[in-house]
Amino acid sequence: MKRRVVVTGVGAVTSLGCRVEDLWTRICNGESGIRALQRFDALPYRVRIGGEILDWSTDGYIPPKEIKRIDRFAQFALVASADAVRDSGIDFSREDPFRCGVIFGSGVGGLREIEVQHTRLWDKGPEKVSAFTVPKMMANAASGQVSIAFGLRGPNTTVVTACASATNAIGDALRAIQHGYADVVVSGGAEAAVTPLGLSAFAAMRALSERNDDPAAASRPFDRDRDGFVLGEGAGAVLLEELAHAQARGARIHGELLGYGATADGSHITQPDKDGVGASRAMSDALADARLDPGAVDYINAHGTSTSLGDQAETTAMKTVFKEHARTLSISSTKSQLGHLLGASGGVELVFCVLAMRDGVIPPTINYQTPDPLCDLDYTPNQVRERKVAVAMSNSFGFGGHNGSLIIGQLRG
Repeated sequence: MKRRVVVTGVGAVTSLGCRVEDLWTRICNGESGIRALQRFDALPYRVRIGGEILDWSTDGYIPPKEIKRIDRFAQFALVASADAVRDSGIDFSREDPFRCGVIFGSGVGGLREIEVQHTRLWDKGPEKVSAFTVPKMMANAASGQVSIAFGLRGPNTTVVTACASATNAIGDALRAIQHGYADVVVSGGAEAAVTPLGLSAFAAMRALSERNDDPAAASRPFDRDRDGFVLGEGAGAVLLEELAHAQARGARIHGELLGYGATADGSHITQPDKDGVGASRAMSDALADARLDPGAVDYINAHGTSTSLGDQAETTAMKTVFKEHARTLSISSTKSQLGHLLGASGGVELVFCVLAMRDGVIPPTINYQTPDPLCDLDYTPNQVRERKVAVAMSNSFGFGGHNGSLIIGQLRG
């Protein structure tokens, strides 16, 4: 029999806030963290906006002498994970380190470090490339740094499945605990791809919104006038525990992770299956894993990136899975406020599902002005809504055709 897994800690670093409670207040107020880019001169670029993190600090989290040795995406992971650990109240000095692991996701890894060192290589020669290049740029730097920070010696892996990375990582962490490989896992995702190369590459694909004159209105999931996603950065982390382990130490339990589904479209490297076949199967598999009927789900934090094909395919998939219940579901895309955090998005969005259950509210999809006849469900337009949430689903779909769905519910019994 599979062991039960609960969430006891949450943490997040985003452009709208780097402390969970402040962030949640701003999300529920319908604020936007998308603005004109400031960390580099974006004037020559087609796209000049993003969900860039400006007001944040590693003070009290990372020793100053270590900062230059850790890429920005791994710094985000360390801060979000430390907040999740603190929120959980766990004392790792009292735990068996080989029963505590880290499973994290990142779609891109240390992109900025690659840019910096490539420039140094060409400008100054190979002898000037930093010795810290590899440990900063590798995608597994986040999981490695988190395990080092807390002395965790259990399962330590990194998931790289583009925008599904964090969701797949949390799903893997769920299964690691369910099947007895660990009792505690820090999981989630981190990304810092708001860089010159990251921005240029996604813009070249025509994947990004070009509403440079109105950044806060650029990300508009499910709206008829959506024109692409907005690139964001940050991290989201959860601390997962086996239920009996959490109860034995008197932990506060945020919710129970009930189910996980993961599939592939198997059709195109960037475009989603137009009928959402892979996405719908991931949701159905998550429901089956949780042993829940579709009608049990109250809220879906949708992948909802604000792309024409993606939002339409996800809507079709939700209708396929939930049938008549799709019309009564509350759905929202918090990417309307943060932009798309790529491999980190699923971690942050699962945190929002936890908070929606706690407070009995559905966060809004802002910038929803003009209905799209092909996206005709209830996306909680523009204003937070009160609703009891006993069960929530979080969806993430990534380039490569990766699909992941997680189901979390209030602890019962």
